[in-house]
Parts: sequence; structure tokens; C-alpha cells
Amino acid sequence: MSGPGTVPTSPSTPRPPSANSGEPIVAIRALTKVYRQGEIEVTALNRVSLDISASEFLVLMGPSGSGKSTLLHLIAGIDRPTSGELHVQGIDITRLNESQLADWRNQNVGFVFQSFNLVPVLTAYENVELPLLLTRLGRKERRRLVETALELVGLGERMKHLPKQMSGGQEQRVAIARALVTDPSLVVADEPTGNLDAHSAHEVLSILQSLASDHGKTVIMVTHDPKAAAFGSRQIHLEKGELT
Repeated sequence: MSGPGTVPTSPSTPRPPSANSGEPIVAIRALTKVYRQGEIEVTALNRVSLDISASEFLVLMGPSGSGKSTLLHLIAGIDRPTSGELHVQGIDITRLNESQLADWRNQNVGFVFQSFNLVPVLTAYENVELPLLLTRLGRKERRRLVETALELVGLGERMKHLPKQMSGGQEQRVAIARALVTDPSLVVADEPTGNLDAHSAHEVLSILQSLASDHGKTVIMVTHDPKAAAFGSRQIHLEKGELT
């Protein structure tokens, strides 16, 4: 059972491969994404192949338009590739229909974005609880998971605060708690420190680092900031849709 300082655990959540199993949690083969606008085609990703290990903190870097956010969105099941294979926990998610993909995403992926995407009229507790309202968990179990997630990001005393009553760094930590509350295998973060000052950014990056090193989560982060990238366990650079 989870307690303060541990990642919430939901009994229905599939478990990722062990960090020592040798099997990658994400296996990408010849992944290609082409966007079409009328007769114009733009290749955002060109036959990218990549393995990502369980408990890894992978950083995707590259200039604007390099394909790093596209790759992140494909791994997270937000977008679909034009061709190629994308296995997560042994499942080729490119073969899932829309309903299956939505269920898979809700159970396996936690999202952290540059804009915090908190509901302004809801407290920190209520914002973190939102994903759990889609489950069959009772109120008591939801409360345990929400409190554990907020304690993990150091906001146990801010549960009743509205977003406007918190700093940007605290809002992003609430967003991380919301991403963790369903106990996902993957945590994907797209420029999570882009709107934060240096101190708040360091706090957020330290939490993401701890999720991988101490709690066994696989964290994949997009950033253009070398200082932020230094928190990762591995960096990958993309240029014009290809790994460099």
C-alpha cells in the first residue's frame, strides 16, 4: 500500500517491465509522422528507431520543428504515426482503436505540460482528483491517492488552495501530482519548466528526476534548456525529424 512519499498505486494499473528485466518499456521502430495540408506534406519524424528503458529519465532535445514534441505525443498516444511500430509495455499502440487508445492512455500515461492546465475554480485537491473521477474508486480510496500524490510533490498543506493562491512552481507541482495520481507507467513532460523561474524549475525537475530514480517511473521530457536537460539520465537530440 502506498504511503506518504510514495507514488499512488491503483490495483487496476498494469505494471511496467522491471528496470532489471532488460526489456525496454518503449520500443520504437522506423516511426514516421507526415502532416498533410492540401498538397503539401511535412515530415515531422523520419523513420526514428529508439528503445527506452523502464525507470529512465529521457530528455528529447532539438530546435523548434525538430520533431521532439511530435515524438513525445506519439509515445503518449496523443497522436498517431503515419507508419512504423510503437510498442509500450509490449503493446503496439498504433494498432489500438480510438476507444482502446483512450483507455490505454488513461491507465498508463501521466501528462505534464508547459501550461499547468489547472481548473481555476477547483482547489489543488480537486484538480488532482479529476482523473480519478473517471475510475470506479470510492471516495475514501480517491482521497488516499490524492493526498499521497500531493504529499509526494511537497504540497500536502496546500490541498485547499486555489491555483490563484499558489505560485507558478506550486501550480506545476499540482499538475505533476495530477499526472501521478493514477499511478501511470510513463510520465511525459513537454517543456515543463518553460513558464517557471530558476528556483521553481529546479524543484520541478528534481521531482521528475526522483520519479525515475526513486519510484521506478519512466519519465520522458521535451526541453530546449541544457540546464533542464542535465537532470535527465540520457539525452537524445533530434534534427529535422531524425535522431542525431
